[in-house]
Amino acid sequence: MDIQPFHAWRPKAGQEHRVAAPPYDVVTADEARELAGDNPHCFLHVTRAEIDLPANIEPYSDEVYLRGRDNLDRMKREHVLERDAEPSLYLYSQSDETHEQNGLVAACHVRDYVEGRIRIHEKTRAAKEADRVRCIDTQNAQTGPVFLAYRGREDLNRRAAELKTHEPIFTLETPEGVTHRAWAIPDPDAWVEAFADIPEVFVADGHHRAAAASAVAARRLEARGGEQPFAPDQYMMAVLFPAEQLCILPYNRIVRRLPADSAAFLDKLNEVCAIEPLDAQRTPEHGRFLCYIDGSWHRLTPRTEAPEDDPVARLDVSRLQDAILAPLLGVEDPRTDENIDFVGGKGSPEKIKAMVDGGEAALGFSLHPTTMDDLMAVAEAGRLMPPKSTWFEPKLLSGLFVHTLEE
Repeated sequence: MDIQPFHAWRPKAGQEHRVAAPPYDVVTADEARELAGDNPHCFLHVTRAEIDLPANIEPYSDEVYLRGRDNLDRMKREHVLERDAEPSLYLYSQSDETHEQNGLVAACHVRDYVEGRIRIHEKTRAAKEADRVRCIDTQNAQTGPVFLAYRGREDLNRRAAELKTHEPIFTLETPEGVTHRAWAIPDPDAWVEAFADIPEVFVADGHHRAAAASAVAARRLEARGGEQPFAPDQYMMAVLFPAEQLCILPYNRIVRRLPADSAAFLDKLNEVCAIEPLDAQRTPEHGRFLCYIDGSWHRLTPRTEAPEDDPVARLDVSRLQDAILAPLLGVEDPRTDENIDFVGGKGSPEKIKAMVDGGEAALGFSLHPTTMDDLMAVAEAGRLMPPKSTWFEPKLLSGLFVHTLEE
């Protein structure tokens, strides 16, 4: 892997709490508007710039991209963001009461993505990828990192542990109870050399950001007629975590309408799954699903065995899709079918119950989470998971590091 230090733009010391924001794609425009409030330094003014424009603005209009660029330029001009004097790598730690993960913030060469050493497990949507390309091109910057995973190494874990004995460059706690810390790495060459021996990494989250960074890099490389050593536009900003430290939570499904009444649907469901009524919500086991319908939870056990030699077909999200969503509910393509939606992360079963009880959905499915071993097996086989197969928490905050594409 080719990783390099880079000149990061970071919040002025002590202002991280005013700048940092959730990733652009986990909040709606209304939620972003509420989170930003009257704080002009909130990074959502860059990543969800429609919050500064009329509520009926088309989110993919030129005005949105230009406003995001102007807001980023303003934050630089007003020293809300300041550029590090030297190119650096950073250790970025996220922790709560039960979990901690320590990632390396670095610039990764897009060549590793193009040639398959940065492995993917998910398709991108053309419209969403085009949106990310326009953001990068217009702002001349990557404002959100790609979330990568690698098989951990003891030498790198020891380096991280030693670095964490020093004072961080910032400490930030979110309302969700996650503490974010970072350290500038004093010996980046040693980390660069270590990662040169790592043969592959995996996109955990950020497939569209990675694809967009690669597309912009290719276009700019062609425009200038050839390679330029360490050109910033040929690198994507990423945070690389040891895979064993990462936490994948369930990515659950709701279905808005049934093709028939619920009794008829349950009769059909009983043909493909053994149905066990439950007196309360439970934690789903691997190979079984929970279904909430008509005010009650049910445990579903598929009547056919999973093909253990197929890394995609054996996933619970695949078994649900193949056994129930497509044949019984007509959801052939969950990427485009408006009758399905996705609810991920902590508290998602409670959200499913509230949506069904409130009439927003007809039923919901709660699943056992996909594992990192599953993800890596699918990616190494050159296969793709169904959409919305993984939900990683904690999320990487936006605005703590910005990678500009020119020196």
